[in-house]
Amino acid sequence: MKKILFVFAIMLIFSAVMPVFAQNNQGRNESEFYYVNISLEKIWPYNMGYIVMYRKGANQFARAYIPAEWFTQADSKGEILNLRRGVAWPSMSVFYRNGEFSHVRLYVHPNASHQTWGSIPQHVNIDRYFEGIEELSLEF
Repeated sequence: MKKILFVFAIMLIFSAVMPVFAQNNQGRNESEFYYVNISLEKIWPYNMGYIVMYRKGANQFARAYIPAEWFTQADSKGEILNLRRGVAWPSMSVFYRNGEFSHVRLYVHPNASHQTWGSIPQHVNIDRYFEGIEELSLEF
């Protein structure tokens, strides 16, 4: 009988406390922004921007082309931040506002000789990949 009363008392406590946790959170200030953070495998600087390679699966990679003007305009869509020296790996944060692309941040090693920095031979022309890019689309 004592066990039944104990279980009943616990259920009574939970039934009194649970409505407090289940309150509707309307009126709470929620941001219109969200972001996706992606580890980068390789970054290639190019005269028209940056090419970044990231994993989209276990053994699959994808590339994103980010125009240089995104990093230089007043209303920039891009920002480059140097990582502190150490074991931190480069990454890219893509920000969305109300579900639409807003801006991108590249977190890169300041030392261009780091293994994640690549170089494109001078005779290679990949300008066509940077033309007409208005937003960053990712593959997963």
